[in-house]
Amino acid sequence: MKVSIEISLYPLAEEKFKTEIWAFIKRLRHIDGLNVVTNGMSTQVFGDYDLATSHVMAEIKHVHQTLNAAVFVCKFIGGDRSQVEAES
Repeated sequence: MKVSIEISLYPLAEEKFKTEIWAFIKRLRHIDGLNVVTNGMSTQVFGDYDLATSHVMAEIKHVHQTLNAAVFVCKFIGGDRSQVEAES
């Protein structure tokens, strides 16, 4: 089963918030089997359901342990919507 996940990260840190966002994205991009796409508003992760959800949740936990104050807005959609998004 495939999944599409849209994530927006809002670090509640005054300093280096862009650095934290890009570090989060880069860690996701290094996971084999995931397709990670970014734009100015969010990051989309496409791939196998178990692989994608486990790694996304682990990275969310990492951010919360590191920053202590960060907000995530996530949408989980069954199926791989990467091709649908590209056709729009």
